[in-house]
Amino acid sequence: MLLYLLITVPLLALLFAMYNYRSVLKLDEGTERMSEIALAIREGTRTFINHEYTTVGIYIVFISIILAIVTDINTGIAFVIGAIMSGSAGYVGMKMATYANVRVSNSARTTKNIGKTLKVAFQGGSVMGLSVAGFALLGLIIIYIIFGKWQGLLNIENIKVIRNWLGISYIPFAMVISGYALGCSVIAMFDRVGGGIYTKAADMGADLVGKTELALPEDDPRNPATIADNVGDNVGDVAGLGADLLESYIGAIISSVILILYASFILSKNNSIISYETTYKLIVYPVIFAIMGLIGAMLGIFYVIKKKSTDNPHKELNTSLLFSATFTGIFTLIAGYYYLKDLPQNELKLLGFKYGIFSPWLSAMLGIISGIIIGLLAEYYTSDKYKPTQELATFAKGGPAIIISKGMALGMKSVLYPVFMLMFGILLANYFSGLYGVAMAAMGMLSFVAATVSVDSYGPIADNAGGISEMAELDPEVRKITDMLDSVGNTTAAIGKGFAIGSAAFAALSLFASYVYSQINPDMAVDLKTLLNINLISPRTIAGALFGAALPFYFSAYLIDAVVNAAEKMVEEIRRQFREIPGLMEGKNKPDYNKCIKISSEGALKEMKTPALIAVLTPIISGFIFGTEFVGGLLAGTTFSGVMLAIYTANAGGAWDNAKKYIENNNLEGEGKGTEAHKASVVGDTVGDPLKDTVGPSLDILIKIMAVTSLITVSVFKIYHLF
Repeated sequence: MLLYLLITVPLLALLFAMYNYRSVLKLDEGTERMSEIALAIREGTRTFINHEYTTVGIYIVFISIILAIVTDINTGIAFVIGAIMSGSAGYVGMKMATYANVRVSNSARTTKNIGKTLKVAFQGGSVMGLSVAGFALLGLIIIYIIFGKWQGLLNIENIKVIRNWLGISYIPFAMVISGYALGCSVIAMFDRVGGGIYTKAADMGADLVGKTELALPEDDPRNPATIADNVGDNVGDVAGLGADLLESYIGAIISSVILILYASFILSKNNSIISYETTYKLIVYPVIFAIMGLIGAMLGIFYVIKKKSTDNPHKELNTSLLFSATFTGIFTLIAGYYYLKDLPQNELKLLGFKYGIFSPWLSAMLGIISGIIIGLLAEYYTSDKYKPTQELATFAKGGPAIIISKGMALGMKSVLYPVFMLMFGILLANYFSGLYGVAMAAMGMLSFVAATVSVDSYGPIADNAGGISEMAELDPEVRKITDMLDSVGNTTAAIGKGFAIGSAAFAALSLFASYVYSQINPDMAVDLKTLLNINLISPRTIAGALFGAALPFYFSAYLIDAVVNAAEKMVEEIRRQFREIPGLMEGKNKPDYNKCIKISSEGALKEMKTPALIAVLTPIISGFIFGTEFVGGLLAGTTFSGVMLAIYTANAGGAWDNAKKYIENNNLEGEGKGTEAHKASVVGDTVGDPLKDTVGPSLDILIKIMAVTSLITVSVFKIYHLF
């Protein structure tokens, strides 16, 4: 009965998203020229996402069939459900963004009020946020109901390790929810990589020729890449971001569920019985926690939409996050107490719970605190309100090489303190409630993901609004308002990336522990603590760790290459149009926008497949050749270097971007748009574009998709491997 009650909350979130969607659509688009530009962006976005999902659909069908054959049909079906939910969230949120952008621009044009304009952008972004949490939890609870309740996989007799027809052993429900998570992960990888390549190819081309060579303003209608650049914001920074955080959200939940399933089974093999009631409640508890977080996030979103507007957009967005976090903390404490209060203390101690039923809540709150601090550290290193980025801007006077070198150093420095937070967070979460607590810390970090994604998605909408106002040649005051909103959006996006990277580290450790648990022989008794001891002096483990540490660098290089290859074609096309189209520079003729859209689309669609294959196939092939120890090292190495590289690329890229804006806003004495320092900062921003918007966000997906893939396939290659 409880699950049927819980499913009403994600449905309510989706209804709230629909209400916000329709509320934004009721607003006026503005002038005929504004509507024309918005339609071009909308059509380009829809064309690309349809092509992308058609390509992804082929992979989804193929992978689901393989999963059904190798494990069981339930896993294949759950995989498809995960892909559908993730794809739906990305599509709905992206579609809203393409309608909201022009309405934000028109609000700035008609009201000249930053507070009212912010509300339109935030309400548009909230559709993505609510869709992410709503679709993710809707799909997960459907999995619980269909497979857990109706098929009885969560009945007492089915919480055990079984062997299928291939001799592969696993706990049925753990395998099913792993399939659901993998479906979410595959969509996230394609959306993030495809969208990232698209948007950065267009952005780099537009900046390198438009700004540095021809000294054109941002989003100048004469620049052929402007429409492609704005399309890219929607497919990369809205659809891609949403799918990314949805995958992180589900990864955090399922890591705790799989841990408790295997821990309960292993303890029962050693006569340390964990009752069925305790096991079942701890399996459902993460879902209840996520539901309470969604309710808290909806209240935080509703408060900002309905409250009287102010002229401080940063404060408004922070208020939404603060309210969401506060409500989440209160609701989860109350719900957790009443749900877990009857559990036996001796059983909780066996699972490592130091403070009884409050232990997982304490771990989750630690995750929230860690996420906020990591986000604030990201803001410190990337916002032009603070010394690091301001200092970086001054180094632009020395030229492109100087600002690039300084930005690299800033990015490297920025890694240390977030890693300290992750380190202490993991240790304390484990102290409170064992590895289940580490998974709950990841859950806490993402518990109000609906609010986090709403704030993040608002940024690209504001960015698009600025582009439309420039191309429609509106009053400069309109662009000033949208630029202020966009600047805040860049900072909030950096905070969001910090949350995603931090949760990836927490969830990866939990998934890694689940990977180790899943190697058990169901016929032999094993010790829970001994099982988790990895032999670090094993040549196979060290070899795997070395290979795993190198993989994120190769993966990142491939993504940068993909962006640069498409950007080079974009640069040549822009130069060609300015050479061959008479009167283009004078504004007498229009550029061929569609040609640039085609270049970005072809580059993204061509290159997005390989990174996804790297993430999925590397642990599988490694496992079939070298076995489980090697893959254990592989996962550890990939997690360690991937987290560091993700923080570095996200913060360095964000700092370069905001250093450029710092100069453009005339905050650096004697410098401004068109100066040599500004041109150098544009080069720095261009170098940082693929790092912060393609590489960084994709790395946390790489970490989790490899962990989930290994978790699903370890049962196969622990039996079938060459060496």
